[in-house]
Parts: sequence; C-alpha cells; structure tokens
Amino acid sequence: MLQFDDVTLRRGARLLFEQAGFQVHPGQRVGITGANGTGKSSLFALVLGELHADAGDCRYPADWVIAHVAQETPTDERAAIEYVLDGDAELREVQGALAEAERQDAGERLAVLHGRFDAIDGYAARSRAGQLLHGLGFSSADEERPVSAFSGGWRMRLNLAQALMCRSDLLLLDEPTNHLDLDAVIWLEGWLRAYPGTLLLISHDRDFLDSVSTHILHLEQQRATLYAGNYSAFERVRAERLANQQSEYEKQQREIAHMHAFVDRFRAKATKARQAQSRLKALQRMEQIAPAHVDSPFHFGFRSPDKAPDPLLRLDKVAAGYGDTRILSGVNLSLSPGDRLGLLGPNGAGKSTLIKLLAGTLQAQAGERAAARDLELGYFAQHQLEQLRADQSPLEHLMRLDPQAREQDLRDHLGGFGFAGDQALMPSGPFSGGEKSRLVLALLVYQRPNLLLLDEPTNHLDLEMRQALAVALQDFAGAVVLVSHDRHLLRVTADRLVLVHDGRVDDFPGSLDDYPGWLAEQNRQARVSPKETASVTSAAARKDRKRQEAEQRRQLQPLRNRISAAEATLVQLHSRQEQLQESLADPAIYADANKAQLKALLLEKAELDSRCETLEMQWLQDCEELENLQVGGAG
Repeated sequence: MLQFDDVTLRRGARLLFEQAGFQVHPGQRVGITGANGTGKSSLFALVLGELHADAGDCRYPADWVIAHVAQETPTDERAAIEYVLDGDAELREVQGALAEAERQDAGERLAVLHGRFDAIDGYAARSRAGQLLHGLGFSSADEERPVSAFSGGWRMRLNLAQALMCRSDLLLLDEPTNHLDLDAVIWLEGWLRAYPGTLLLISHDRDFLDSVSTHILHLEQQRATLYAGNYSAFERVRAERLANQQSEYEKQQREIAHMHAFVDRFRAKATKARQAQSRLKALQRMEQIAPAHVDSPFHFGFRSPDKAPDPLLRLDKVAAGYGDTRILSGVNLSLSPGDRLGLLGPNGAGKSTLIKLLAGTLQAQAGERAAARDLELGYFAQHQLEQLRADQSPLEHLMRLDPQAREQDLRDHLGGFGFAGDQALMPSGPFSGGEKSRLVLALLVYQRPNLLLLDEPTNHLDLEMRQALAVALQDFAGAVVLVSHDRHLLRVTADRLVLVHDGRVDDFPGSLDDYPGWLAEQNRQARVSPKETASVTSAAARKDRKRQEAEQRRQLQPLRNRISAAEATLVQLHSRQEQLQESLADPAIYADANKAQLKALLLEKAELDSRCETLEMQWLQDCEELENLQVGGAG
C-alpha cells in the first residue's frame, strides 16, 4: 500500500501541508482535491521521488510500477501507436531482447523470451494500444501518423494513452480531462473504473470524481485528510463541518435561499420534458451542495445586458466548413434571451465549428447568419488565453476596457474572480492556465454580453471556480451556448441539448444521462457492414422518418398544449406566492389589529401552495408522458 507517515512538505518558504498521515490500499481510487496552490501536484512529485519530504516519510512497495502522464511531448517522427507502446517498458525490453537473441541465433534464449512475451500479453499489445487511441478520440488513420504531426492538445492525449498503456501498480493522473472532449471523458471513466491498480487522481470535474473515486484526499489549511466515498459524499461531510461555524452557517442559509428561489422559478419555465426534469434534479443538487462552497474565494455575477433584442442571432439554412471541406449543412437555429443550449456530439463532428459560426469568426459557406443590431457577444475559447497581454496586470486589462471607471470598482470586480490585493497588479504572463482562464472570464463578464458562447470554459478551472461560474450562469439574463466536458456544468446550465452529428444540428431527444448510451449505439452502428448502413441512410428511409416525425408531432400537440398552459398558470401562481411572502415578511401584519388579515393571508398561502404542488406534479407527469411517447415513437 501507499503510506504517508506524518509528512510535512514545503515549496521554498511556503508550507503546503504538515503531519499528513494516511494509507491508500491496493485497488483504491483516490481523488485529490483542494484549491490551486495547496500542494496537489507537489504531492505527486513527492510520490515520484522528484521532491523530498521536509519531515515524515512516504513509502510504497519497492516492486511497484508507477505510471504518470508526461507533461512534455518530444518532436517525434515515429508513428503514434509506437509512441503509445513505449508506455509498456517491459514489453519494449522483451522486444529488444528478442531482436538481440534472433541476431545471435540463440534458440534456447528465444524460447524463454517468447514465453515471457506471451506472459505479459505481448501479442495483444498493439491491439490494446489501438483501443486506447480510439477511446481517446484518435482515428485508425491517426495510429500511423507521426507524433510531430499532432497539435499540443492531441499530443497530451498521446501522453495519456502512453501512461494507460503501462501495466502499472500505481497510476498518477493530474487533470487528465483537461484536453479531452465529453466522449473521451466518458470512455476514460469506464477505463479507470476497470483499472485493477491503485489510482491517485487530481481533477476538478465533479461528475468524473463521483464516477471514478472510492476515496477523496482533500488538501486544505495545510492539512491532508482522507475521506471514504466519492466527491458527493465528501461535500456532505464538509458542509456539515462548515455549518458548525456560525458565520459559515449564515452564509450557507443565504446561498441555499438563492438557489431555492432559482429552482422554484425554473419549475414554471421549463418546457422540454426529459431535459427539464434532468435539469430540475441538477438544480436541486446545486441547492444541496451550495453549503459546501460558502467559503469559496470566487463570487461574481453577470450584470444585466444593456439591451435584449429577440432574436439575438439566427442561422438560416447555413453551411460551414474550412476550404473545400464542409462540416455542417442546413443549420437552422434561433437564439433568444434566456435560451440555454448545451452542444453534444462526437469529437470532430463540428461543435467548435458551430460556435465559431455563431461568433462570426467563421464565415458561412451558404445560407444566412443574421445578428441583431444590438447583439453583444461574449465568446470564451482557449485561444483567447493566449491573447492576453503578458506585460499587463488584470487591473490594466480591465482599465483598457473601461478607462473611465473608478479603480476601486474595477478591483471589486476582479476580487470576485480571485484577483485580490497585489495579484490584481501582477503581470499576467507568469499566470497559470487557471488564472488566465479566470482573467478572460472576468473581462468577458465585465462587458455585459447578451449572448454567451462558451467553448470548454472550465479547462484549468478548479472546483470552486466552476461552482461560482455555474451559480452565476443561473441569473444571467441573456442566452448561453455551451460546449463542455464538465457534465455538472452542462446539467445545471442547459435547458436544451443540441446534437451536432453527421453534418447536422438537431435537438437531442434525451437527457445528458442518455448521451453515453447514444454514443455506444453510434459505435455499434459504425461496426455494421457498409451495405446495412447504406440501407438505413437511404433517401427513402429519411423521407419515411420525416413523415413519421410529422405525424408524431401532430399526435403530441394536445399534450404539449396542456404542458404550456400549466407552465403559464404556474408563472402566475408563483408570482402571487412571492407577493404573499413579502406581505408575511412585514412585521406589521402580526399586530393584534391585523389578525383577520393575517389569517386570510395564511389561508390563501396554504391553498396556493397546495394548488402549486398539485399542478407541478401534473406538469411533471405530463412531461414524463410526453417523453415516453417521444421515445416510443423514435423506437
């Protein structure tokens, strides 16, 4: 097992953690969490022997094979699959020894080595490497491309594949999802759950930690504490501990009240059956986890846009691509204030292409992109991190946007993104990836956009900042289009899931939890013979499917009308509920002279609460019925 005995670790004069004592047993999968700078990566360096403890001891069996992801990728001309195979050091050792024995014509030595090669499953190694590459988003043709032909993000995927190729006893993964899309994240989750060794995982992806981890090691206030269970279990324990501190308890109550109010508002606005129910559950989950994050240093909100034209942006029969290559065709999309779209689709299907098209950085090859005159775009993409002025501080970046603003107002804004005190005055060049992402978000929020286009905004952000972003998006008055491998952010942000696939952009019929199954089905169909695939996608089949869909829409219209009527009524009822709450919050109503009025208000509130509950239950049942009919029709 991995044993920490009263370990104290410093980096220079700064104490990271002290007297850390815990045990990680074989087969356990430990998620390591904590704010940036608390020592997560340094703990890895300690395990790898790159750092030495200032006190105490870190021990594990001498024969353990340790795998970790290299941070640098050499400019290598070898094929990608050969680079991945290098991850199995014993395999390469035996292959080298076999080649030498063949040159020496050493028959007995060859027999021994072939036996060893079989014992380490060497004959299946190339297939195993190919499966790793496929799972991480590489095509069959990519296997033979030289490493040097891939971009930086794809080289990091190759490094990850190389680490997974190692038949290790202990696997160290530091933010493995940063360079992955949602499809690859889902695949990696399954791979890690089946991994037989011991796993230490640094991640800021809540759903990923929940799915993979059996334990959480949390670094906080120079302490390292090991908790049993996944990340959700850890949050509950931490929330209970914080609630014992009166000041934190009071902040928890305010945070819960804020989220509770939003959940109630959403109940009356939701329109899409399964996704509405999925998001309602996600928002209720946010209500539960809010207490665990009340001590976060990040608190900000989107200021109301100056104008809110409707529609903000429209795509009409648009086609887009690069050069002679067409990626998307026949795209029809209209965005209005309050819309919340989450984009799904396999790697390379065109999600980022669609975002660039909406942003206006990519011109349509056909059709029309019509933007409102008062459209104010807020576009977050990874390349914008590189456009920051390295010699300028966060404050100077903000002053360039608004030269007339008071310095204190700008500092207050930056403080919500973690740039307080002297950090607001430091040049941004040496900032970490997370700090740069926070600065770009701070600049974007300040400009009061009415349409947010967010392309993987959580890369490099820690859990606390992700939570702050999720909360801030709840109150944003404009429209949001989101691409993210962070399923928690997708769940609590998106009302509508849009699938980018096969050159088309359509509504995804299910919820986010249905997406892994859809992906698995796509992979299964990809293995079907070309003849069968051709028959499924024939023009006649497409025409028949459209006819069936039109008939289904006609049959479902009465149910949709009932859902819409219930939603309209709930808006009115919730409005009256808020008025009653305000009346009952007035101390004067409890005076003896107002007893009759108080009794009438309380009676009305009880009747109204009962009516809302009944109507909400009927709404949910209707939504579920609609979803079941839609799924049945699709089948």
